[in-house]
Amino acid sequence: MEENRDKNTEQGKKGKEYRPSRIVQWKVRVSELVEFLSYDIWRIDSKSLSKNTNLFYNVIKTVILTGRNTHELNLGSLASSLTYSTILSIVPLLAVLFAVARGFGFENILQSEIFNYLGMNIADPSAADDGQVTFGTQVVNAINNSLEYAKGSVFTGVGVILLLYTVYALFANIEGTFNKIWQIKKGRAIERQITDYFALVIILPVMMLLNSGLSIMISSSSVYFDKFGYILEPLIPQFMKILPYIVNILVLTSLYKFMPNTKVHFLNAFIAGTVAGLAFQVFQMMYLSGFLWITKYNAIYGTFAAIPLMLLWMQLAWYIVLIGVELSFAAQNVRKFSFEKETRTISRQYRDFFTLITATEIVKRFAEKKPPLTADELSEVCKVPVGLANRIIDDLQDMHILTPTPSFSDEHITAYQPAIDINLISVNYLMKKIDQFGSSDFNVDINGKYLSEWDVLMASRASFYEKNPDVLLKDI
Repeated sequence: MEENRDKNTEQGKKGKEYRPSRIVQWKVRVSELVEFLSYDIWRIDSKSLSKNTNLFYNVIKTVILTGRNTHELNLGSLASSLTYSTILSIVPLLAVLFAVARGFGFENILQSEIFNYLGMNIADPSAADDGQVTFGTQVVNAINNSLEYAKGSVFTGVGVILLLYTVYALFANIEGTFNKIWQIKKGRAIERQITDYFALVIILPVMMLLNSGLSIMISSSSVYFDKFGYILEPLIPQFMKILPYIVNILVLTSLYKFMPNTKVHFLNAFIAGTVAGLAFQVFQMMYLSGFLWITKYNAIYGTFAAIPLMLLWMQLAWYIVLIGVELSFAAQNVRKFSFEKETRTISRQYRDFFTLITATEIVKRFAEKKPPLTADELSEVCKVPVGLANRIIDDLQDMHILTPTPSFSDEHITAYQPAIDINLISVNYLMKKIDQFGSSDFNVDINGKYLSEWDVLMASRASFYEKNPDVLLKDI
């Protein structure tokens, strides 16, 4: 009995000696978690999970994609570029908005919104200090001068054209940035840009009017809500507090849905608009607090300090907006990012394989007289990661194998169909096009020093094509 006790005691001591410490255990768990979030979560079959678990994993993957793509695309630099464009275009843009507001008769409301944006209460100018008044007055004077210049230009219409072109260039830059995040190379056609941007110019002052009008109407609740005032009166102050959040969310949701040159689902745009709208409003309040702090406690440099502070706020504002774009993109494409990391170092063999899959799907649909698919739909049908699918489609267009066409569901969305007779598109034809795609204008002596290497390579290629039966893609 005593011997057994001694053995058990020794084994217990050995077990305690070799048990890893809590720090080591936490390190193991953290490394396992990182491994799971980096690789395993992207390989889980969603069909094998419950609905709630699948939703939870998709939320996690959306957050990971948003953070990863924010870093890889360097959204800070894109925000800086948009900040620079906005600073150059801010006065012409506001001038156009003022002209639209003046035409509808609510110029004063728009001016009041701008003053409030700058931290000035136009109803009580005495509450603002000299720095705020000077800065706000300079902004309004610059706007009025731009409108006067547009009216009195030496050449009729030149001033108006310059104003409109500056605004157009700003919106084109915004669309280009959004398309880059959505991995879309081609933007809207010029006629669509003009009509869509003009609609935005009309909508912006209307949203400002809505914000101000609702505030005035609700604050005058005794006039509008006499019968129900006793019920609504406690709710009015709370609604007034959340009204700016609602307007921001609506504006950003519309921007995320309609600005990228692709079909964005409303739910994804709304999720991104809600997150970005709340963050935007919080940073706006921080900006106004900072503005008031500087102008109140720095009487000498108050007006000058407002400029870098506004630049900083504009940089942060665009950064928030672009993160929202990235969030909407990640939410819509989260199911198409399996093996996304591997596609960046994809082998030539698998790159050709995915190209063959994509081209075959397009050719077969055309042969069966089915509607052409968009890049987003091709990515889903062919199970090809969305980034790789976009690159393959761009290459096939450059090879003149595919051509863009309006989608059946939405003529503004681009779909793809064969660019040549499908009876000519065979596997060998596609592989030869891939081999010959790209530049071949290099200063290499293939007729002299490297003649034997070149001949061997060409013989290998010819042998590959001759040994394999030539199959049409439509017959695969």
